[in-house]
Parts: sequence; structure tokens; C-alpha cells
Amino acid sequence: MNTSWKPLRGSQISLVDQLVEHIGFRIRNHGLRSGMRLPSVRTMADESGLSRFTIVQAYDRLVAQGIIQSRRGSGFYVSPPAASLSVSATAPNLAPDAAFDTAFLLRSMFREDALTSLPGSAGLLPASWMDHEMVAAAVRTVGRSIGRSLVGYGVPKGLKALRQQIALSLQAQDVPAHPEHHLMTVAGVTHGLDLISRSLIRPGDTVLVEDPGWFVIFGRLTALGAKVIGVPRLADGPDTQALAHLAEIHQPKLFIVNTAVHNPTGHTLSAGVAYETLRIAERFNFLLIEDDTYADFHPTAPVRLASLDRLNRVLLVGGYSKTLAASLRVGFVAGSPALIDKLVDTKLLGALTTPELGEQVLHRILAEGQYRRHVERLRTRVDHARDQCIKMLLQADCSVPQEPHAGMFVWADCGMDTETLARKAAAAGVLFAPGVLFSPVQAPSSRFRLAVSMADDPKGWQTLKTLLSQGRSRLQGGT
Repeated sequence: MNTSWKPLRGSQISLVDQLVEHIGFRIRNHGLRSGMRLPSVRTMADESGLSRFTIVQAYDRLVAQGIIQSRRGSGFYVSPPAASLSVSATAPNLAPDAAFDTAFLLRSMFREDALTSLPGSAGLLPASWMDHEMVAAAVRTVGRSIGRSLVGYGVPKGLKALRQQIALSLQAQDVPAHPEHHLMTVAGVTHGLDLISRSLIRPGDTVLVEDPGWFVIFGRLTALGAKVIGVPRLADGPDTQALAHLAEIHQPKLFIVNTAVHNPTGHTLSAGVAYETLRIAERFNFLLIEDDTYADFHPTAPVRLASLDRLNRVLLVGGYSKTLAASLRVGFVAGSPALIDKLVDTKLLGALTTPELGEQVLHRILAEGQYRRHVERLRTRVDHARDQCIKMLLQADCSVPQEPHAGMFVWADCGMDTETLARKAAAAGVLFAPGVLFSPVQAPSSRFRLAVSMADDPKGWQTLKTLLSQGRSRLQGGT
């Protein structure tokens, strides 16, 4: 490569960027073809008048972009043309005869274009509702301050300062969590429940879940070979008569329960049902796994099994993805010292530690008091949107038999099979979760879970209203 190119010194564009653009331009315009060897670092430095360090930086960046290749002992060569990596922004693809199942919903929620192409997004609040600047500022501060620990593995139980901060928060809510003995960090609530399941469940064990309840855990338990039995969920908590009956028959190992701001109903456990649930667990000797994912949406400190039980028979699992940042995968498990040690061993075997960068960022936000203020603002916005969403659902001839106490979902009834409705909505670019997913036996349902953020999306809402109207017309016409 013979070049007379010289950099423009004093430009706002760095010397590295100038060289990267120059070589990239020549490759794109076929001045340099696939397989051609670039000048050595020394030759390019001599010809361009740049330092060897600048040349190395530019070449490394071009390698990272896939434009050139480094061949050890030989030099740098132009890469073969790459296949197109563009992502189609079409609606989720669901075959006509395929079920609208958990896997399809999750794939749709986490598509690369889901934030812009799928109103409602089923399980996440809009990014615009979050305080991204607060998170970004914490990331910048942590990057400047933690130094060499950033490149390490972290600690198996999790960052000590973060555990101390979480312990203070839990203790203020009467959960007796000691940071050294009762707490460990996990990569979000899903990871925490997975660790518990893999540590405590063996093929053939019975696990009780709520019906309706969180669909992701149903599939995870089934994959582990567990027998999954649903306990009816009422407005004030699990049906304790059914719980006692099922516990006597099946002798369960665990009962996974969403006590505060239940997913999908938005209801919260009453004190009486909490006491009775603990009494039944003690009588039939099973553990209680308390999923605390949505508790921060509750306006006051909710009744928690972990508080009443003092972390003897209860494992409390919480996180911050729903209220702070979905990409900040940091959560915690609180429980007895023996159970926490067992979970840490499983964590080490599966993933060693949780990344310290996210833990440091979360600790910074919690320690500076920003999280509490942010959650108060977010809760106010969610509450307003939920009220609007309920009104809009009622106007669309849907019913909400028992209005949610709090939270980011409305559990509504539209009088028709919502699996079919959800399939048509997804094809039109609107995503919500049909009731069939929330049943451990996958029973058809006229219920569906709608994210309250739909109230702020006129186009998505109009699509849903149209589909509801069309569905009712078909029912009335007998087709």
C-alpha cells in the first residue's frame, strides 16, 4: 500500500480517527481489496508522520470493526467482505399453528428493536420513565473511583458495601438481615430463583406455585424435573385452605409466593394470610420462597413473610431491574446462614461471582439516597398510568374484577380467549401476556396482563381496541 496520505493536524478529529477513516474509505471503495496486506506499523508511521503508538491504535480499532485482520508474525490484512448484520424491524414471527408461549413472549420482549416496535412491552416500563442520567452518573463516578478492583472477579457473596446497604434497607422494614450472614448478591431476581431451584430441588420433588403466578418460574422448575402444583391466588394472598390441602397430599419441598404487589394481579398479602401461610409451612415442613420483585411499587412497607418468620424458613429474593435499570442485573437473596452458604456454593459452580461493576453502581445509587427519591417519582407515575389504564379498559368493555393495589400491571378480563388475541396483537406490533401463561397447567383464559404504560401509547391502545372489537364481533357472529 503506497500512500501519500497525511493527517490534518490541529483538527477536532483525532489522528487515530483520521487514519481509521482513511483506511476504511479505501477498503469500502475497493482501493484496498480483500486479502491485501497493509503496511507494517513502522512503515505506516514513517509514511504518514504519525507515531507507532497512533498506528497501533488505529489498526486495533479496524480489527475490532472487522475491517482488517491481524495475522500473528505476518501483519495486517484486509478482511473478506462481511455478511449483512442488519436487523429487520418486523413484527415478531409466530407460526399460525404455534402456541403463544413463554419462550415466544420472552424472545419478543428482548428483541433488539423491542423498545421502539412493541408498545406495552409486556414486562418492562418504558426507558423514558427511568432516571437514566442518575444511572449514567453513577457509572461514571464508579469508573473513576474503584481502580483495579474493576478488573477482578468480585466476592462470592457479593460486594460487602452493597450487602451492608441492602441490609440497612431490609432492617428498616423489619427483615433481620445481617450483611455477613443472611445476604448474597445475584444477577437479578430470575438468577436468584434459579440458584434456589438448582440448589434445593431434585427430580420428582413437588414445588407449589401460585395460580395465577409468574410464568418464567414454571418452565424452570419443569426443566429441573419438579412436579409443579398451583395454589389458587386470592386478593389477600394464597388460598390457605387449598394450600393446606395440597401440602398434605403432595408434601412439597418449596412454595414460591409473590407476597407484595403480586404478579400479575397487583394484590398484596394480608397479615392474617401471612401468618396462616407460615403456620402451614411449619406444619408440613416446606420452605417459602418470597419473590419481592415489585415490592418497591407498594406505597408503604408491605407485610413480608421474611419479617414475620425472621429468615428461618423463608428465602427473600429481590432486585432493582424493574425500578432502576433493566440492564443493571443486580439483586439479592436473604435467608438463613446455612441456606445462603448453600446458594453461594451453587453460584460459584455456575458463574463464580456476580460482576462487581454493576454492584458498585447500585451501591453508589443506594448510598447517596437517590434511589428512594427516584422510586417515589416512578411510583407516582405508575399509579397515575394504572388508573388511566383501568379507565381505558373499562371503556373498551373489559372488566377488572379486583383492582390492583399497586404495581405496573392490570389483570383484566376481556371475555374471550386471550391467547388468540395476544397472537393477533403481536403480529400488529403490540405485546401483552395472555392468561394461559400465568397458569401452571396452561389453562385457557379470558384474562390478560397489560402493562400500565399502554395508557401513554395511543397507537398501541387503538390497535388493542380494534382487535377486541373484532374478536367480539366474531363471537357474536358465531365464527
